[in-house]
Amino acid sequence: MRAEPMPVPAGSVPTTMLALVKEQPAPGAVIRELPVPQPGRGELLVRVDAASVCGTDVHIERWDPWAQDNFGPLPMVFGHEMAGTVVGHGEGTGRIRTGELVAAETHLVDWTCYQCRTSRAHVCQQLRILGVHVPGTFAQYAVIPETNAWVTEGLSAEVAALQEPLGNAVHAAFVEEIAGQSVAVLGCGPIGLMAVAIAHIAGARHVFATDVNPERLELARQMGADEVLDARGDVVAELRRLTDGDGVDVVLEMSGAEAALHQGLAAVTNGGRVSLLGTHTRPAMIDLSEEVIFKGIRLYGITGRRLFETWYRTSALLAEGLDLTPVITHRLPLADFATAFDLVANGRAGKVVLLPQSG
Repeated sequence: MRAEPMPVPAGSVPTTMLALVKEQPAPGAVIRELPVPQPGRGELLVRVDAASVCGTDVHIERWDPWAQDNFGPLPMVFGHEMAGTVVGHGEGTGRIRTGELVAAETHLVDWTCYQCRTSRAHVCQQLRILGVHVPGTFAQYAVIPETNAWVTEGLSAEVAALQEPLGNAVHAAFVEEIAGQSVAVLGCGPIGLMAVAIAHIAGARHVFATDVNPERLELARQMGADEVLDARGDVVAELRRLTDGDGVDVVLEMSGAEAALHQGLAAVTNGGRVSLLGTHTRPAMIDLSEEVIFKGIRLYGITGRRLFETWYRTSALLAEGLDLTPVITHRLPLADFATAFDLVANGRAGKVVLLPQSG
């Protein structure tokens, strides 16, 4: 049974708000006072209580080639990992009540293309992303489609906001089952750390984690890794030693580093599987015959979350005790966005959460 939503006082929604805006096709962003958006048909107005920072947001703020090719139109509010309280409804809504805490599925899909009609909406042909192609959630208020709102109970807004990136890790981990398997997570950024915790709670036989950052390796231990390895060492030899020479059953490549990709392909056991979630800034070269075909391994490209299968599984893991709080290393007001982006860009943080309602 759903808990009763928190009451929202009448007249509590202001007419203006503070928001983080990408204004110019150049590095940087600015805080602006903007009108509170009005929900259209099928949309909810949400008071944003927490908005976590993703690497995508840093790409946009730094205005790198990916952002130049994908973000817009300018000017636009960005940010997408969020949780907040429903405070208003557009026409045709009502499934989710005022006062309920929701997170956002950030993939906006058409529900009519071939992929959407064959249970693959996460790779919709007309895919748009909240905070990349439409106004986002680094703001005190935002509108999202009711179909994309995920009602959340029993979590803080900060943790609820992490369900979107957590879903990426869930998708990567469970594209096949992992219970009883040996799992190596390559790259312990926030999503990699979440993957470590998922593998642990899901009953993996052994969980290994690699990274070049000692602080992140320590976090990986806290999240449930049995062994942590410096990625600059002989990772393949060590993983094979730790698995009696067999290699690991499952590799979750979360770093986007070509060296890690080759480590994973070499360390996975014959007939094992590799989930590739880390994205590469330049093309990676692999020997398909030696690294993939002759080993009989299965490669999965992972993007986003399966709508909404992954969300149900994510909620179940959280209900079963999956604890994400160690991943949150910084909580900052929206005005400190520059510090937040620097922390993420420099790899000196776990998950950084902005709190738009804080002064």
